Amino acid sequence: MEDLFGEGSSAESGGEASLPTDAPLAARMRPRSLEEYVGQEHILGHGKLLRRAIEADRLSSVIFYGPPGTGKTSLARLIASRTKSRFLELSGVEGSVADIRKAVGIAATEARRGGRTLLFIDEIHRFNKAQQDSLLPDVERGTVRLIGATTQNPFFSINGPLVSRSQIFQLIPLSIDELITLQKHALADVERGLGSLPIDLDQAAATHLATVSDGDARKCLNALEIAARTTLYNERGRIPITLEAAAESIQKKAVVYDGTGDDHYDTASAFIKSLRGSDPDAALYWLAKMLHAGEEPRFITRRLVIFASEDVGLADPLALPLAISAQQAVEFVGLPEARITLAHATVYLATAPKSNSALAALGNAQKDISVGRTLPVPPHLKDSHYKGAGSLGHGEGYKYAHDYEGGYVPQAYLTEGRTYYKPTRAGAEARIADRLEEWRAQFRESQGIGEVGPQ
Repeated sequence: MEDLFGEGSSAESGGEASLPTDAPLAARMRPRSLEEYVGQEHILGHGKLLRRAIEADRLSSVIFYGPPGTGKTSLARLIASRTKSRFLELSGVEGSVADIRKAVGIAATEARRGGRTLLFIDEIHRFNKAQQDSLLPDVERGTVRLIGATTQNPFFSINGPLVSRSQIFQLIPLSIDELITLQKHALADVERGLGSLPIDLDQAAATHLATVSDGDARKCLNALEIAARTTLYNERGRIPITLEAAAESIQKKAVVYDGTGDDHYDTASAFIKSLRGSDPDAALYWLAKMLHAGEEPRFITRRLVIFASEDVGLADPLALPLAISAQQAVEFVGLPEARITLAHATVYLATAPKSNSALAALGNAQKDISVGRTLPVPPHLKDSHYKGAGSLGHGEGYKYAHDYEGGYVPQAYLTEGRTYYKPTRAGAEARIADRLEEWRAQFRESQGIGEVGPQ
């Protein structure tokens, strides 16, 4: 990786001096100052922590976390330039411990000359534990200022010791307006951008490029350049980038989705919360995203089965067997047809009445078990089927419910009266509530007590 540590990676240039003239537009248009940087106002706006730290030159080690094309590399280069630090870059995909040692050696030499070095590691989460650990001593000594970039949650993908020694800043996808602004900058810049070309960019085309890019500035600018370089001049000597030309110049939107990372869990969370919120449209959208991104169908059906008990529960007793049937059907049919079954189950569960009363009741009972005194089994409920049980009084006085009208007889099943299950009036659970209210009233009457009853 000798080229990464060449003289072109100077403090003043931020590593851009050797950029070829045919480099992609997104690379040529990297911001040269904080004022040119577009996006991430939540951390770079005036008065925000990261901007203050950069301007005061008080950054130590930093991890930038966010999706592709949000400006992580550009921001690292700006920090190197702003703080007059030598910029060294490694890749988490290709780098090795030997490369790290070489970078640290260069940084140590720079420090003896009175200079400073910023080591930028792209996709730092790709480094294994040994590689990440090898950075710790020099980060702690301040030999290098480390900036890592990752698309994955650093709290899950980067070693704890390295995370604890770093400030973490999350970068978010650029908005449509911000991506349109970047396109305007590229069209106006004669030196680095497309300003020397007679381009007429339709507003609809700019909006389409910004929308389909999904917050990715790199994808947006490179698509703009493809449109500019491949569109024929019109009779007026202009390059008209229409909506049709823009649509042809950008590939089908690739949904950012890592099957084991944040996107996986965040999308699943949105799916479940949409079901819980009884919004079938949102639930179908998140289902479509998971299917488009290649999510494992078993993961989806497992979540549906859990949801049927956790959130629909007794309000619709058919929800659980339907979810289990969907799980079995998906296994039997397979994709792509299984998406029909998944849509069926999703809409049913989203529009079903909701109750988490059974889960809440179990939680309350478990809390009593974990923090309270464990109640003994009442003698009349103890096992009486073995020889000698009768002499101990086991089973004495037990009333067999089926011997009584309606299959119910007032009888204590706990040594203390406790109530955990509180049925709602949602859907089918209303009928359960009516039955339970009657039974509890009979028990209270038989015991001559107030509202506290057994469960």
